[in-house]
Amino acid sequence: MKLVAIDLDGTLLSDECSISQGNREAIYEAQKQGNIIVISSGRSFHDTKQILQNAGLECPFISGNGAISFHTERMIQNFSLPVKVVSEIMGILDETNLYYEIYTKNGILIKRDGRDLLNKEIEKLLNQETAFPVNWAKGEIDIQYNQYGLLPVPHYREIDFTQLEVYKLFVLSFDKSKLNKLQGRLSGRKDLSLTSSGVTKVEIGPLEISKGNALKFMADYLEIPLKDSVAIGDNLNDLSMFVIAGMGIAMGNAVEEVKKKSTFITKKHNEDGVAFALRKYILI
Repeated sequence: MKLVAIDLDGTLLSDECSISQGNREAIYEAQKQGNIIVISSGRSFHDTKQILQNAGLECPFISGNGAISFHTERMIQNFSLPVKVVSEIMGILDETNLYYEIYTKNGILIKRDGRDLLNKEIEKLLNQETAFPVNWAKGEIDIQYNQYGLLPVPHYREIDFTQLEVYKLFVLSFDKSKLNKLQGRLSGRKDLSLTSSGVTKVEIGPLEISKGNALKFMADYLEIPLKDSVAIGDNLNDLSMFVIAGMGIAMGNAVEEVKKKSTFITKKHNEDGVAFALRKYILI
């Protein structure tokens, strides 16, 4: 029996944010052989749950980069940020005019004018660099606004976060200098975790969380030795799983840091790379 943790974006999901029939069939086959498939994503709890339901997949999952672990229809572990810290980080993000989303127990808070902010950033960058990939950038924005569990709001500052259990602040920007400054400003803090699932993203959560910590928790909960665990992923927020898993499988489209930490490299996400990896390295 193997415990197989699979990332979503850039891994199990296609560019259309769907799970292919080939990947679904390979997961069903792995489950029939007694392996436990765990989805491990930076996406929100509500978004991850709905994606799996739409695909007809029943399995435990980790969401918010490890903030929430879910098994047999209940949360078995969850972490959140103190309200004071949330307010402080919001101040920094507002000060630098960055687009961000707030992940809560009720869903993802998203500003109604957020798309306008990102479009203005695109226009500014296009004026600086005529070759700026506008269509790609607008596709990145569409992904955010097509998430499940969105809660559009006019302003964040008018919200009482006391009972909302904020577990992640997600920042999206196409201006690398702004993201670098943000990471530099936050990297020395001892009360936050910082990671990324792409070059345009910074993801801020409680200090205790990572996909690796959540995978270890899930393995202990299911009484499966970590040496019998497998991690499949593509980006920096997957690295913590690769460090502790018995086997790490990088996608063909993975960033170089992930490939260097992997045991094997499979095909790309749009080539059913998860199905290929399961059949080559997991299935009997």
